[in-house]
Amino acid sequence: MQESSGVDRVNGRAAERQLREWRHLFKLDPDREISDSALDAVCRSGTDAVIVGGSTGVTYDNTTDLLARIRRYEVPCVLELSSAEAAVPGFDAYLVPIVLNAGSAEWIAGRQAEAIAAYGSMIPWDTAVGEGYIILNGGSTAAKLTGARTEIGERDVLAYARLADRLMRLPIVYLEYSGRFGDMRLVERVRADLQGARLFYGGGVTDAERARLAAAAAHTVVVGNAIYERLDDALATVAAVKETPAPA
Repeated sequence: MQESSGVDRVNGRAAERQLREWRHLFKLDPDREISDSALDAVCRSGTDAVIVGGSTGVTYDNTTDLLARIRRYEVPCVLELSSAEAAVPGFDAYLVPIVLNAGSAEWIAGRQAEAIAAYGSMIPWDTAVGEGYIILNGGSTAAKLTGARTEIGERDVLAYARLADRLMRLPIVYLEYSGRFGDMRLVERVRADLQGARLFYGGGVTDAERARLAAAAAHTVVVGNAIYERLDDALATVAAVKETPAPA
C-alpha cells in the first residue's frame, strides 16, 4: 500500500494549512498495546489523521515501532513531541505542545528550548507546528506531570487561549480534558473567541453522541482512550464528527 505524504512539505506553512482541514483525529499512545486488527480498523476508519503521542512511557523504540505499523496505510501520521528522546523522523508533521497553564516554565519553554539546543540542526522546521495546550482535568496524567493549574474559570481559560492565539500566534489551541468529557459551553466559547488559531478538543469522546457534541463546539475532535476501551464506539465517532456541520 502506498504511503501518503499527508502534509505537503513545500514550505513552512504547509503543515498548518493541512491541519486546518482536519475535523477528526485518532490519537495512539506508543506505550499502550494495540492489536493489528484494531490498528487496521483505526487506520481505515476515515479519520483525517493519526496522532502518535502520550504523557509517559514514550520512547524512541516504541514510537518507531508504532510509526512502522501505521505506515502500511495511507492515513497521515503526526507525532506529538512530549519527549525529545522520542523525536523519530518520518512523520508527516510534528506537533510541539506548549502547556500554557503548566505549574512550571519547564513545560512552557524549558523542554522545548533544551530539545532545540540538542537537535536544532535536525528539526524538520517545515513540518513543525506549535500547539498551545490548556489542560483542564486535574486528575489526568498530563496535569499531574506538568503541574497544570486546572481549577480555573472561563476568564482564565479565555486568557490562556488569547495568549496563544493573539500574542504567540500559535496555529492550534488544544483544550485537553484527558479522560473526562468537558464543558462544551466553555469549548464553544473559546472557539468563538479565537481569531486565527484552530481549536482542538480532546477528552471523554467515547461514542458518537459525545463526538457530535464536541464537533459542534470545536474545530477538530481528538479521540484517544476510547480506542483501547470501546473500539467500536470509537470508530463510530468518525462519521459522527464528519456529519456534524463544522462551526465557524
